[in-house]
Amino acid sequence: MTAAIYLISRRIAHRGAIASFKWENKLSPLLYIAYLGLGLLSLLWSTDVAYSVLQWVMDMTSLVFAYYFIGCFVMLDRYFPNHPIRMYKILGHAIFILIGIFVIGFFTHPTAFMRMTHEGEEYRLGGFMMNPNELGMLAGVGMACYMLCLYQKGYRAWTLIKILILLFAVVLTGSRSTIIGVLIIAFYHINQSSKRWLKIAMYAAGAMALPLVVNTLIIKSAANGGLGEVMSMTGRLPFWTALVTEALPKEPLLGYGFQRIYYTLYFSGVHTYSASMAHNTFLQALMNLGLIGFAIVLLQFFFTMRAFVLTRDMKLKLMTASILIPVMINSFTEFGIFGETNYGILLYQVLIFYLSLRINPRLSSLEKLFLRKKRPDLIPV
Repeated sequence: MTAAIYLISRRIAHRGAIASFKWENKLSPLLYIAYLGLGLLSLLWSTDVAYSVLQWVMDMTSLVFAYYFIGCFVMLDRYFPNHPIRMYKILGHAIFILIGIFVIGFFTHPTAFMRMTHEGEEYRLGGFMMNPNELGMLAGVGMACYMLCLYQKGYRAWTLIKILILLFAVVLTGSRSTIIGVLIIAFYHINQSSKRWLKIAMYAAGAMALPLVVNTLIIKSAANGGLGEVMSMTGRLPFWTALVTEALPKEPLLGYGFQRIYYTLYFSGVHTYSASMAHNTFLQALMNLGLIGFAIVLLQFFFTMRAFVLTRDMKLKLMTASILIPVMINSFTEFGIFGETNYGILLYQVLIFYLSLRINPRLSSLEKLFLRKKRPDLIPV
């Protein structure tokens, strides 16, 4: 896919676009490069070099993909302003196809596409092919993208059907964090609408769904794991405490190596279960790159959020929020944006470039000549 998106970007340039970019909000991509740079350096002390290399290469490959992916849209918006291609449609359709495979698998081969959890009391969509929480997060992003499609006229009935199918997948994953994310996204879009009847209808639907949400998020969680399960939505507070108090003091500054949380594959606290990852993206960064890496991650996240808050382009802000909300909620309970390779990382990388990459208005003499030949309708700046 990285090779494919590069070829597509070259095809767009050949049709009369200049792949010359400038950066806004420079600290966001620069600090992300610094994070990956420290990750590369950590191979010198990683407790499992082969695994760290694998994770680092996959993250770098997806970063290159995200750069050219957003570069395509930047060129299209600048040099072909009337193009019909929209990023939220592409993401929505791609996610719908992926989720559709699992939904079909639920009906045709449930033993492969469903996973037994909570001592056999719950079956969750994803099986052992994909983490149910990550699958739920992906479905949440797909719903958010299709909600943006509802702002346009035409095919709204089919779009609503797709949203319902994705919502069905979210319920099947049993991901509590995703359910919260979907509710936040829905109310976010409600507040963006100027139609009063739509707001009333959506709030009424939310009120009717409240008993189901309470039953799923609170009553079942309390029955399975007690108050800690309810408060953290994961029941992992003891494990996180053990990581910080038992594992971190042994390698406080530089951690255990890229995407490693301990000397061995699994970390097991004195009074906790064993796990190979932190199930919290910021804690994962703290463990694998230490306090130094954790500081870089926090700064990078801060400047990305700052770019989101300060942008005046409401379409860009709405698209960013639609992806950011489910990805960030997932980051506090699962792999997340700085964890082991997953869709959340790819989507976050896309957002970094989406908020930072722009066309450079200063063209070279050769670039101006190219435009005069290919696009005489455009006047070079």
